[in-house]
Amino acid sequence: MANTLNYAQVWSPELLEIMTQETLCTPFITTNVKWLDAKTFHFTSMSTSGFKNHSRSGGWNRGTYTQTDHPFTVTHDRDIEFLVDKADVDETNATASIQNIAKTFTKTQSAPEKDALFFAKVAAAALAQTGYHTETDPATITKANVYPYLKTCLSAGKLRRYKAKGALIAYVTSAIMDALEQAPDFTRTIAVTQIADGGTGIETRVTEIDGVPVMEVIDDEVFYDAFKFDGENGGFEPAAGAHKINCLIATPLTTKLVPKISSIYYFNPGSHTEGDGYLYQERELSDVFTFPNGKDGKVDSVFVDVAKS
Repeated sequence: MANTLNYAQVWSPELLEIMTQETLCTPFITTNVKWLDAKTFHFTSMSTSGFKNHSRSGGWNRGTYTQTDHPFTVTHDRDIEFLVDKADVDETNATASIQNIAKTFTKTQSAPEKDALFFAKVAAAALAQTGYHTETDPATITKANVYPYLKTCLSAGKLRRYKAKGALIAYVTSAIMDALEQAPDFTRTIAVTQIADGGTGIETRVTEIDGVPVMEVIDDEVFYDAFKFDGENGGFEPAAGAHKINCLIATPLTTKLVPKISSIYYFNPGSHTEGDGYLYQERELSDVFTFPNGKDGKVDSVFVDVAKS
């Protein structure tokens, strides 16, 4: 199928500004990983036994320790290429340039997919643990109960230990942030923060509860607990049976978006054999992992509340 191009007679050198929310999972991206084989890295947890009563007649109580290896394999392997014929660049007055295509792809495809992968993987980790997931009808979350609702989310399981370290981050829908802004028992400031550069990007609201940053997810098409990443036209879409997320909580201490390969190649006409044009290729091999804690090997640092079916 041929590309649809704007063969402009009256040319504006700039594309229309793409109003999308910038990547929200940035605090969780890490490159500090030691790769032991092709696609897998390893995380080690350790636990020990505790004190026993001392006997004054002599002797010591021998303790035990357990060291466990947890392998994590990166599986989210994605790529794309675009070829722009030299004539198309000339006849569209360069609006069909590789630079514009790469910019559009990053804003509308690459960045949102990172968030979608992040939210879905964290939600899956929370849904697999007893006591770290709930279901709530979004229509029942109002300005009268939204503050205690979020306090309850932040108190699930062992989240308090991460909250005490100031290490949690919570994400909520725009509807929940709207309700929180009007909540009579919430006295914190809700700040409007500019995400994109240049003063033209989407703004999002950020506040905090008990020291935990609470961020608004404006582009809610990335806020589901499961996605299909192999659609007919590429990109991603909510998987069959997926639930919208109301609130998701995680910490960068134990949840990581791990990039293995991030490759971008650009070829001028004549430097490749794909055609008489400019060629852009991009590949990303990455994944999102939630590690168990170092005490008893359990996952206790994530939480999700999804929309009730």
